[in-house]
Amino acid sequence: MKNIGFILKRELGTYFNSVVAYIVVILFLIITGALFWLNFFQDINILSMRSFFGQAPLFLAFFAPAITMGLFAEEKRSGTLELLMTMPVSDFEIVMGKFLAAVGLLTVVFAMTLVYPFSLSRLGDIDWGAVWAGYAGLMLLGASYSAIGLMASSWTKDQVVAILVAFSICFFLYLIDQLVGQPTGTTAQVVEYLSTSYHFENMARGVIDSRDVVYYLSLIGVCLVVAQTSIAARRW
Repeated sequence: MKNIGFILKRELGTYFNSVVAYIVVILFLIITGALFWLNFFQDINILSMRSFFGQAPLFLAFFAPAITMGLFAEEKRSGTLELLMTMPVSDFEIVMGKFLAAVGLLTVVFAMTLVYPFSLSRLGDIDWGAVWAGYAGLMLLGASYSAIGLMASSWTKDQVVAILVAFSICFFLYLIDQLVGQPTGTTAQVVEYLSTSYHFENMARGVIDSRDVVYYLSLIGVCLVVAQTSIAARRW
């Protein structure tokens, strides 16, 4: 845990010293905030976070890869990854530390958006159960996209390639149920299970199902194992 904490602190320091990270975060907050308030004023009689939870996942498919693209790619390009791997830290600790740093940054960003539900609560009653369930789903979705971004970053030295690969995977998983048309039978079940948006929609409605949680945790686990395997291959 000590080594994971070291990597976590190191990566968080890199984030908060990076202009790119601030730009990406600010753009995400501006876009989601503008769309949220625009929808609110169009339907002011409904005090709900549905519009935010309906739009944020799509932008998150690009935002998460943007903050993870350099976690391994930049270290490979600059040669600092080899130096890091000579230290007494395991591949698992490196991957987990970087992953937690990305999730930590996402947590800060999501915390900033809490101004939306608190503002709505000043205007009337709001279903806080649905709000917290939606944020729980958003955290799981963001963590999943971060794991995908981390995995993509472990495959290449080019940050542009990393973000394009990660975005393509995230976008595909988000829209898979729409890309295959109108599936039926077993195909429909497979498509629904693979779709990140399908699992998120349940939570956005205020329903936390263990199957959705297991899906996200499984996706995160697979991506982190693949990233760890990719990094481990460099030791040989």
